[in-house]
Amino acid sequence: MSNIQDALRILKELRLLPGRHCELQTAILELFCPHFTPDATVLYLSDLGNKPIIYEKEMLEKWGMPVTMHSKLPDTILYNEAKNLLFLIEAVTSHGALRPKRLLELESLLKNCTPKRIYISAFFDFAEYGQYALPIAWDTNVWIADIPEHMIHFNGDRYMGQHG
Repeated sequence: MSNIQDALRILKELRLLPGRHCELQTAILELFCPHFTPDATVLYLSDLGNKPIIYEKEMLEKWGMPVTMHSKLPDTILYNEAKNLLFLIEAVTSHGALRPKRLLELESLLKNCTPKRIYISAFFDFAEYGQYALPIAWDTNVWIADIPEHMIHFNGDRYMGQHG
């Protein structure tokens, strides 16, 4: 299994074609992970052509993920063992933001997946986010590399319920 530093090393050693997808994948590992998933294991990391760079097939199978359909998986999948959480992150440079249809597809694909799932659309900056903001699916999150310590939650009344 790959920790965050191993994943970064692998990503840099492969010397993938330069471009926004690889840059955003690197930002996710370098900036998102320290704030939100510092102890996570990288189970899946894909390049722009949906080819896995890191592919922990046995671990994905263990949690009921259909490993034969890796091209349909989000760009990055992280696992926090202590909390039994999967972070499923779409880099906007590939499939775009998590829209309602994509969320339904992923939920159907992952229906037998046992850990709790957290869905995230990752963007470089607010300008890019603005291009895709509508309609981002409810019950998902947005992370913007320009402000790595914050997330936008599309959680509706579940968030407000915490304060009532």
